[in-house]
Amino acid sequence: MFFLKKLNFLSNDIAVDLGTANTLVYLKSEGIVLNEPSVVAVEKSTNAVLAVGHRAKEMLGRTPDRIVAVRPLKDGVIADFEKTEELLRTFIKQVLKNLRIIRPRITISVPSGITEVERRAVEDSALRAGAREVSLVKEPIAAAIGVGLPVDKPSGSMVIDIGGGTTEIAVMALDDIVSHVSIRIAGDEMDDAIVQHVKKAHNLLIGEQTAEQVKIRIGSAFRLEKEEEMEIKGRDLVAGIPKTVKITSVEVREALQEPIGQIVDALKLSLEKTPPELASDIVDKGIVMTGGGSLLRGLDALLREHTNLHIEVSEEPLTCVVLGTGKILDNPKKYRNVIMKSEGH
Repeated sequence: MFFLKKLNFLSNDIAVDLGTANTLVYLKSEGIVLNEPSVVAVEKSTNAVLAVGHRAKEMLGRTPDRIVAVRPLKDGVIADFEKTEELLRTFIKQVLKNLRIIRPRITISVPSGITEVERRAVEDSALRAGAREVSLVKEPIAAAIGVGLPVDKPSGSMVIDIGGGTTEIAVMALDDIVSHVSIRIAGDEMDDAIVQHVKKAHNLLIGEQTAEQVKIRIGSAFRLEKEEEMEIKGRDLVAGIPKTVKITSVEVREALQEPIGQIVDALKLSLEKTPPELASDIVDKGIVMTGGGSLLRGLDALLREHTNLHIEVSEEPLTCVVLGTGKILDNPKKYRNVIMKSEGH
């Protein structure tokens, strides 16, 4: 017993929400200690990492030819193995500044629709980045635990988690997912829809960061009481010179119709797949929305209109998943049934 206590003192266990847009890290018994964009900047010729997180995100779309800034996770899963490993290693070092003697145990949240190959890639990246043991937990369960839903009870709880790369819609009971729909349509696809609209309607090429700002400032899923507009800068596709145009919230809403329509369809499909007894629980309890994508204005109202169910955005949508993963880390006995134990390590 003394040895185990000593081992816990020597090592610091961490929980990670390894997201397409942002990576959040929770340190055992301390809470969230890091929230950085999932971006890595590297020198092309040497493949040396120049920056990670906020510093790397500032470089997106602004780098000279010799430097490339990339997001190594696509649609919630690893697209670039080496850069994800570098991202994790940097963040682990940042969090565990006073490096402990024993390597940390890491609990990572992953999309519920993850394949065995993608799952192995996450585990291997974490192990190579310095973990001594890796546990995985499905994102909807982590989000539900993060908002305080009773996932261990026989009654149904439903979560819509809209991140950067995936939208996860799940009904949970007795520590597991009973029915779920996972689509690779989320915040990134909304940004891309805005880029494409501006290109077609205004012959203007804008970057993904500008598109994200447009979505945050004047984007909506439902008509606004007072429609808005904002100026955006980009490159004129005809003249090839920088140009400024005004874009309206009505235009942005039209541009977002397709990705939002796919989220609506996924929610309807998920409700159709839900067993009747659990469906009645959801009618009583409603649905909780989490993830950065749920912050799009009017999205909750639009989903309410389509389902006639009570739908509300959680108080801390950006941190639900990492807080839930952290609760699992802090109390592994209570949550042992929700952990997908890593195989072969």
